[in-house]
Amino acid sequence: MGLKHLMAGAALAALQASSLAMAQDGKADVPPSADLTYTVQALQKGFSLAGESVVNWRVADGRYSLVANTRAMLLGQIIENRSEGAIVATGLAPDQFYEKRMRKSPFTTTFDREANTVAFSEDKKKRYQIRGGEQDRASAQWQLASMARATPGKFAPGAEVSFVVAGRTDAKMWRFKVAGKETLATGAGTLETVHLAKSNPEPGEQAIDLWFAPSLGWYPVKLRFSDKDGEYVEQTLAKLTKK
Repeated sequence: MGLKHLMAGAALAALQASSLAMAQDGKADVPPSADLTYTVQALQKGFSLAGESVVNWRVADGRYSLVANTRAMLLGQIIENRSEGAIVATGLAPDQFYEKRMRKSPFTTTFDREANTVAFSEDKKKRYQIRGGEQDRASAQWQLASMARATPGKFAPGAEVSFVVAGRTDAKMWRFKVAGKETLATGAGTLETVHLAKSNPEPGEQAIDLWFAPSLGWYPVKLRFSDKDGEYVEQTLAKLTKK
């Protein structure tokens, strides 16, 4: 094993230990089942796009499931995300994450709880050890909501929250900083929100901004994914139906 692999392994162990410590110390209150509809505005490859995203969030019998479909006018479905797993004391424990983007092949990320590893359909040689607290790209925002519902005082401006997030071919530490409180106009009315921003995007990675509404049970009411070249996808809550 080369020095590069040893250093990468040591770095991963450190970030997993940090995620484990957070999971052991954290508390969570998972949001109840709901259907959320968002309006979508985007700028992609120089073209402005509009559409709709529908999220079906379900919680029952110690399990959760999440299905999100995003459609753009004229183009049809552009993104489908699915995440499912268990609900534990510290929040969400994903079992599987699936994503299909327009013009790209789908991929699946599997959290094997018996083997304590995360596996990737896109790179079958890679494995990451599960230490506790890991999320996928769809469950991450719902884990943040679950943590904020349980301990809202910890989501004051300047506070930071971090955990490991598994994506298409790897798992990385995501750090979110509470940027502050903002008033937003949404389809559910004018809401006071708490704005979190991903504080450590690597070169080439998207910036991620999330807005949660404490008065609506900390459901995510706005999401923005933006690139350094100016392209972005922004979702704003149009309708929330609790189940």
